[in-house]
Amino acid sequence: MSIETISNKNIDEVLPLIRKYQEFYKIESINDEKNKIFFSQFEEGSNSGCLFGYRKKDKLVGFATVYFSYASSIISKVAIMNDLFTLAEFRKQGIGESLIDHCAKYAKSQGATRLQWVTAPDNLNAQALYNKIGAKQSSWEFFTYNIIA
Repeated sequence: MSIETISNKNIDEVLPLIRKYQEFYKIESINDEKNKIFFSQFEEGSNSGCLFGYRKKDKLVGFATVYFSYASSIISKVAIMNDLFTLAEFRKQGIGESLIDHCAKYAKSQGATRLQWVTAPDNLNAQALYNKIGAKQSSWEFFTYNIIA
């Protein structure tokens, strides 16, 4: 069992997991080629962030993506764990917790003072994990304003 940085050399291996993640959240119009282009920007050493995979034996069974932003309210760089996913048959084995811990350590090494994320209100399994590790639910409301290009 190990956590590895996903690069252009092994990006094709994580794409099926990204697709399953998007299916889980009922994303319409999933496009594997667009996914490959988008997630390829998070190569090791990228200022944008990083994509990590969790390998069990010879198979990737989970992944997490960390992006960076800044919070003027705390005058700090923050890390956003925008994606966290484990294949259904490997859940409740500590993989999600390991990925979160790895993302937090990576974020700290990059100068971030906070790791934050959102989840769907009905994703109770994920919320149970977040409560278990001591993450605090924010009192802030999350809004989305779609911009059509």
